[in-house]
Amino acid sequence: MDAINFLVYPFLACLLLIVIHAYFGIHILQRGIIFVDLALAQFIGMGIALSFLIGEEHGTVLALAFALIGAFILSLSKRVSRLVNIEAFIGVLYIFSVSAAILILDRSPHGLEEFKTILNGNIIWVTPHEVFTTFLVYGAVGLLHFALRRHFLALTYEGKGTALLEFLFFASFAVVLVKSVKMAGILQVFSFLVIPALIGRLYSLRPFVILMIGWIVGVLITIAGIALSYKLDAPTAPVIVAGLATAFFVLLAVKAVRQKGE
Repeated sequence: MDAINFLVYPFLACLLLIVIHAYFGIHILQRGIIFVDLALAQFIGMGIALSFLIGEEHGTVLALAFALIGAFILSLSKRVSRLVNIEAFIGVLYIFSVSAAILILDRSPHGLEEFKTILNGNIIWVTPHEVFTTFLVYGAVGLLHFALRRHFLALTYEGKGTALLEFLFFASFAVVLVKSVKMAGILQVFSFLVIPALIGRLYSLRPFVILMIGWIVGVLITIAGIALSYKLDAPTAPVIVAGLATAFFVLLAVKAVRQKGE
């Protein structure tokens, strides 16, 4: 019973992460900008790294500022794609963000541990207050996307929409990532964004069906991952990430065998 009470908040946090990131994952996969989450999350990581250096009380403000800068850059991706391969551009943005974060953390006395925190997060130690504030932020973003769902779907599936809508899409995604990265770390956030939606796309191209499959698989793997990490006293995020990746590889292999047999 004590273990269940201890793990309930990490599970609720992961549930919130799955719900919002699987949704954004559908858009990201359809747009073909797979590593945008890593790039934007690492850009936010620069703000978090800077807060370790000048004062952690500025962490949220700095992370949000870097998030909006990154969102503005990524909102220009369609224009950039006319000049250079967009995945290459996102890759350069990512390695720039990593290098800058390392340079900043090199000035911090606990730079290595802080860098690991940005990558892995501390989802197992999440507090009820963090879960509640995350619910409020994700809920507000979810309501925005529900109200503008037709516009955002047109942006993703038809390439139709204004520059303001494009920025609004990436800015709302960036706001989500500010909460996500500080709570769960970059690795887990990236896996929740890409893998559940990728699994869903193995069976359907309809956004709603992809979302349902992604949510179900994500929740089941998360329950198993949290329980296993607690039992083995292992880092939670890597266990969940490995579990999601393993599930994808297994399901991909099953689909390949079935198609070969048809």
